[in-house]
Amino acid sequence: MAHPYARELGDFLRARRARLRPHEVGLEPGGRRKVAGLRREELALLAGLSTDYYQRMEQGREVRPSDAVLDALAAALGLDDEERAHLFTLARAARRPMPAEVDHGPEMVPGRTRRLLGVMDTPAVVLGRHLDLLAWNPMAEALLGSPDDYPPQRRNMLLLMFDDTLTGGRSCPDWERQALDYIGMMRAAVATDPTHPRATAIVGELSIRSAEFRRLWARHDVRASVSGTKAFHVPEVGEIVLDWDTYPVPGRTGPFLLVFTTEPGSADEDRLRLLASLRATR
Repeated sequence: MAHPYARELGDFLRARRARLRPHEVGLEPGGRRKVAGLRREELALLAGLSTDYYQRMEQGREVRPSDAVLDALAAALGLDDEERAHLFTLARAARRPMPAEVDHGPEMVPGRTRRLLGVMDTPAVVLGRHLDLLAWNPMAEALLGSPDDYPPQRRNMLLLMFDDTLTGGRSCPDWERQALDYIGMMRAAVATDPTHPRATAIVGELSIRSAEFRRLWARHDVRASVSGTKAFHVPEVGEIVLDWDTYPVPGRTGPFLLVFTTEPGSADEDRLRLLASLRATR
């Protein structure tokens, strides 16, 4: 049975190889090609490896590449810093035997973090490593709706993002970019524990019911930490554009705080304040 980290490593290499085009690495396209990206033998040549050795890596077979081999692959694939770190994380984990027992207990939100959420005057939530919604403040509820409307197992940012009853026709112009942010964060979580039952359940469900998810998941993009901008349409106040950033929860590995903010003095800040006052009067 293939080591789960070796399988993840192989999937990552295959996705990155498919992303490259021959002309981007100085190769002639040649005649008809069966693959859109580089062939295995082409990438092996660029990295200074035998085709057989590289093929075994992609197939998740028992291969333990050295750091020098990983450096060569990262250079041949043109990986950025985050992708390179992901490559090394997977490969180094594949060198070690899988632990007999892994703690898959529930993720807890410290009391101090809950108090912090309560006093923040901007929308904020705590997400688990697999993007489960663990805690939220009143401003987040005013912006996003009440998570209590969903069963605990459905309170997950990926499940909600790909829920057609909520997102309908995907009218948000940057929906795919936002989906890739969340998928990249899930990929980073899977890299730390490929056999976690929660990750397996979420990815398995979405892979079965969403062709869009399958397409984006196959890209094997990874995000270790994310910040960005998101537009919300709130019926009471109109469109609000918010910046969002993530922060690790102190003393815990996994859960993190996601905070939405606006530029001081902007129209978006005015709309957010109006939303807060409307909620306070209800």
